[in-house]
Amino acid sequence: MPLIRAVVLPALGVIAGLVATGRAVRLLGGDDPPEDRALRALQHAFGHSPTDSDAAATTDVDPTEVREPIDRVTAPLSWYSGVPQTIANGAVWCGVSWFLTRNRRAAVAPAAALALETACFVAAAALVGRPRPQRVWRPELPHATSSFPSGHTAAAFALHGTLADLLDRHGARGARFLGPLLRYGIPGAIAFSRIYRGQHHISDTVAGILLGRWSAGVVRDELITP
Repeated sequence: MPLIRAVVLPALGVIAGLVATGRAVRLLGGDDPPEDRALRALQHAFGHSPTDSDAAATTDVDPTEVREPIDRVTAPLSWYSGVPQTIANGAVWCGVSWFLTRNRRAAVAPAAALALETACFVAAAALVGRPRPQRVWRPELPHATSSFPSGHTAAAFALHGTLADLLDRHGARGARFLGPLLRYGIPGAIAFSRIYRGQHHISDTVAGILLGRWSAGVVRDELITP
């Protein structure tokens, strides 16, 4: 019963809120919303167009020599936030947390944050079904899931926020500096990379940020601070 009250029921509420918001966003803005104009303008300013995406998907030419700075920075960020990498990252940090603290709650906290975020994301995305941005440069093929919310962004905020909470809880050196970097710096950069590379609408990442922060907060309250 405590688990149901503390986690399951709030998660159902979060899913319902995401679904209602996602459908409202689609209804009001359509599948090619005005918010995407800013993305297209930004990409155009750096010389990108939808035809560049087609070329990248159908050729083996290495475009490294012509990449602009933001492309160079966002490419590894987008890769780092990928599903296999995030799973591996969570598993590694579970092991590191156990090795450093010998605390079972601390050891499972990174995995718990990702599991909670993923459950809410998968359910909400399946019920919203929002298409990816249209007429944009997208150098990587998108996942088959709904664009809303951004699962990569949510996972980044959930995992890195939990790592920051673990640092605070166990009084690690450098927590004052590393905490904001983990909570906002790294996942914020990932969120931007997902927008800039044409994978998500801006509102998708906003929803992902909220979902990730909420997931980290639940894990903090239930596993880290007790």
